Amino acid sequence: MEWVAALLFITAIIVLLAGFPVAFTLGGTALIFAGLGVIGGSFNEALLSSLPNRIFGIMTNQTLVAVPLFIFMGITLERAHIAEELLETLSSLFGSLRGGLGISITLVGMLLAASTGIVGATVVTMGLLSLPTMLKRGYSPEISAGTICASGTLGQIIPPSIILVMLGDVMTTAYQQAQLDMGIFSPKTISVGDLFAGALIPGLLLVCLYILYILILAHFKPNKMPAHHREPDEIVSAGQIIYALMPPLFLIFGVLGSILGGYATPTEAAGVGGMGALLMAIGRHQLNLMRLQEIMRSTLRISSMVFLILIGASIFSLVFRGYGGDDGVRALLESIPGGMIGAVFAVMLIMFLLGFVLDFIEITFVVVPIVAPVLLAMGLDPVWLGIVIAINLQTSFLTPPFGFALFYLRGVAPPTITTTQIYRGVIPFVVIQLFALVLIAIFPELVTWLPEQIYGS
Repeated sequence: MEWVAALLFITAIIVLLAGFPVAFTLGGTALIFAGLGVIGGSFNEALLSSLPNRIFGIMTNQTLVAVPLFIFMGITLERAHIAEELLETLSSLFGSLRGGLGISITLVGMLLAASTGIVGATVVTMGLLSLPTMLKRGYSPEISAGTICASGTLGQIIPPSIILVMLGDVMTTAYQQAQLDMGIFSPKTISVGDLFAGALIPGLLLVCLYILYILILAHFKPNKMPAHHREPDEIVSAGQIIYALMPPLFLIFGVLGSILGGYATPTEAAGVGGMGALLMAIGRHQLNLMRLQEIMRSTLRISSMVFLILIGASIFSLVFRGYGGDDGVRALLESIPGGMIGAVFAVMLIMFLLGFVLDFIEITFVVVPIVAPVLLAMGLDPVWLGIVIAINLQTSFLTPPFGFALFYLRGVAPPTITTTQIYRGVIPFVVIQLFALVLIAIFPELVTWLPEQIYGS
């Protein structure tokens, strides 16, 4: 009945494109197909009895508790106007260099990615704060838009990233399932910390490649990124730099260092991060009762969306497997020419295209559990596969004409910036992303070396 599983997947995509809510689409279409299958005698209704246990497993999953805590941390830092202070300070510090403002925005994007991990919020915030400044200082609209979109999507890959938390939980289950399918009944496991360690070098590599591109472009096309003559009141002191940079850096190192050092689980570190963000907001006099209520409501709204999608995806996955969809996917990937390399390329291409119409949450909870066990059973390293998936989706969200980051920026960009200019601006950064993926494919040690050094696995 693999063709029914394929029809279920296609139907869900069509309903999503029609604009129906993701969580109810996934769960609803799956239950409709299961009901029709029970009536027609092609679906074992006993499988549905495991749904309560699946939902209870989601509710009691300690790793997933980190998701609302990291969301709370990110929203608190956003409301505390940390991005504004960072941007103003770094712009004053590097602004007199040709391309300095672009470098500043990339570095702020990196720090916000490590502090918040929320891509949409980062792109919108950077667009509102930095786009008018870049245009005012004579930067071309293409360079401005491309730099903001690219730096805003770093939250996908630079830890502690929300997508890495969710991807880590999914990859752990997929890795154990792959080993059981291979006849290994004492399976090894991976953790979110492994993915955080694996993402660190690729994330910093992307930042360095972005900055290198900006410097090269500033050298060969100085008219697109003119140097800014600083006024006396724009010169920043060492005290201003410390005040703007040290608190977020301390928070990042505290959260990430405690996880990588083995002193805290991601959930515990997320709790520390949430409290640290609150203290930072209080210390900067950016927190009152009304703003705290806004933060709590936004956290509840986003967290509810994530977990509703996870429940819907769990139902979808159960019905998909009930129709033999996992066997069909395995047979399909094993039949692709090129063996493991061909299968990985095909899966990455499919995920890249799905990234145009689905958010990373749906892809993580729906697509990854279907394809990851098959790929891992072929001998791929689970940490490497997880990081490649994350960078691939990050690239998809940047790619015209449907990249999510482009829509986020389009929503806050002034009318003088055309959609075509945004598209032209991000294309070089898409090429950089693809180059980074090729490097990671050729040198997998870029991902696997640090986890091996830290965890010895």
